[in-house]
Amino acid sequence: MRVAASIGKESQRSFEDAYRSALRTYVVRSGEEELIHAYELGRQGMESGKSLLEIASLNQVILLDLLNEAQGTESRMEILRASACFLGESLSPYEMARRGFQDAVEALRQLNETLEEEIRRIAHSVHDESGQLLVAVRLALADVERGLPKPQQEQCKQIEQLLDQVEEQLRRYSHELRPTILDDLGWIPAIRFLADSVTKRCNLRIQIRTRFSGRLPGAIEIALYRVVQEALANAAKHSKASQVSIQVRRAGRVLSCSVEDDGSGFDLRAVQSDRRHSGLGLIGMQERLSAIGGTLSIDSAPGRGTKLLIRVPVQ
Repeated sequence: MRVAASIGKESQRSFEDAYRSALRTYVVRSGEEELIHAYELGRQGMESGKSLLEIASLNQVILLDLLNEAQGTESRMEILRASACFLGESLSPYEMARRGFQDAVEALRQLNETLEEEIRRIAHSVHDESGQLLVAVRLALADVERGLPKPQQEQCKQIEQLLDQVEEQLRRYSHELRPTILDDLGWIPAIRFLADSVTKRCNLRIQIRTRFSGRLPGAIEIALYRVVQEALANAAKHSKASQVSIQVRRAGRVLSCSVEDDGSGFDLRAVQSDRRHSGLGLIGMQERLSAIGGTLSIDSAPGRGTKLLIRVPVQ
């Protein structure tokens, strides 16, 4: 640990010394080569995890030293201009990364919207088109039943009961795919409906506590619903939980939603590094939340359940 800390400090001093030397050189020469060096320093700083504030603060410290050493107002003005130019160039990798991230988020947002439209279409097909087919089957079965003896008519009645179960299952699946209640009443009523469905299907007790009421923008409600849906699916299928607690609250401009189960839990690092566990959908959850500026924190360990904490800016 001491060796690692020592190496970290040396690396930090090395960066600071390189930045100081390059800035001082640029103040004297103001050449293109020094600006290229500033860009490279910014890229190195970004790769090593230095923040914008750290680089700006370092630049400010060096600038104050240069101003104290300078003589005359004109000389100080030249130093200020050179320092600002050098700092801007050293921060340009951060700006490029920010723009790239914004483009990626926008592409992800559009992909999610396209995906939701496709889910809406499939849910509509499952509910309406399959319903029409079932009606046709019932009518055909009724025609056949009229000419059959009593024992075979009883068998037809049993088939009708099975068709009732099929219709109920299809209706439930279509609602879970894209519940109309999500659009009509919002994501809180939608997850209550989802929880009731999961409880009936998987015998999983789900408790929902919320201190939040009202509607959110459609993209946020859809993302929250999908993340909670995935969390409940994981609790039912993978963790073998017996109960789940969902809590929703708002603090200022941030909405928080936690989903906690009493299941088997898992080794988070192992799961994140193993592609075979992609069925947990953790990456998909994080991507959905990233697209709306939200974050996902995961707390889990073998034998002590899993807790997901979702934070989303609502303004």
